[in-house]
Amino acid sequence: MSLSLPAFRRKWSCRGYMSIGAAMVTVALGLGDRAEARKYGSPLDIFGIAAPRPRATVHSANISGRIPLPRPRPEEAPKASAKASDEAPSETDGKPSADKPGATKPAEAAPPPEKQASACRLALTEEIAIAPSIPDIRGPGACGGEDLVRLEAIVLPDKRKVAVKPAAILRCTMASAIADWVRKDVVPLASSLGSTISDLDNFDSFECRGRNRVVGAMLSEHGKANAIDVRAIKLANGQSIGLTDRTMPREVRERVLHSVCSRFSTVLGPGSDWYHEDHIHLDLAQRRNDYRICQWNVWDPLPQIAPLLPAERPEEAPPREVAAKPEAKPETRQGMDDEAAETSPSPADKPAADSNKTQPHKPATKKRR
Repeated sequence: MSLSLPAFRRKWSCRGYMSIGAAMVTVALGLGDRAEARKYGSPLDIFGIAAPRPRATVHSANISGRIPLPRPRPEEAPKASAKASDEAPSETDGKPSADKPGATKPAEAAPPPEKQASACRLALTEEIAIAPSIPDIRGPGACGGEDLVRLEAIVLPDKRKVAVKPAAILRCTMASAIADWVRKDVVPLASSLGSTISDLDNFDSFECRGRNRVVGAMLSEHGKANAIDVRAIKLANGQSIGLTDRTMPREVRERVLHSVCSRFSTVLGPGSDWYHEDHIHLDLAQRRNDYRICQWNVWDPLPQIAPLLPAERPEEAPPREVAAKPEAKPETRQGMDDEAAETSPSPADKPAADSNKTQPHKPATKKRR
């Protein structure tokens, strides 16, 4: 490739002019930006960077400079409710009120809803029993229960009170069953004995334990507050009806047996096991097919011990027939006289007694004529 000097000059002269022109334009623009930045006193002018131009001031539409107010409320307009004014946020300080939760005051937890009384609790009024409600018990395992009461006394139809000593902690359903049993079955029984019932001997009620207090056994109904142990029923005349006392009439104990077995699902007494020989266990355990257990042997009264001495003979009894004594033989009579003489001899008869000893006695013989 051959390149002459005139062609070289023509080629590179145009390019040089163009480069010089572009450089001049760049310098001119840079100078203009620096002047603009220097005009507003921006600290970026030392680096040759143009600062952003400030916005023009916005003129208010209100020439007078006052804030426009809303029109007054017409008189015929309905008045605003007080509730709406209370719910409206305060515009004075822009802070939430003290009684309302805000960013600084967390919302308080809502109180739990009040527990509604059960149908049993509503039915067990003070006209039937003195049984105040107590809180639910949550013991170890499955011990405890809900809807519990403390049975202190049973109110009879004539307004008399039968004290439960000591007070029994039971479920409401069990307490209601005990009150119904005393009012309808025990009161007629006491009337037949010529008195009225005054106390109910409570041997045991709620206790978190296994059956018969055996370690590892199934939970007893006592642990569920669904059972009570009764030992005796005390009357107003001071008499005590021991339910397992064999000296009590058998008829009385059998009446109690039939009454409790018809009301409670479990009845355990003497003859069921060795744990219920001195009291009666009652509960309302729920079983499959409403199965019931009634194990209470009403033993016969203990036999009476015969007196050591015979009874006195009545005066109107006929006289006893006494057999006649046989006459003693002479030899026997003489021997008896000798024994009497030896035991207590008199001074006067002593020689005679001695002579009788030395000489044998000879029977008297008749003289022959």
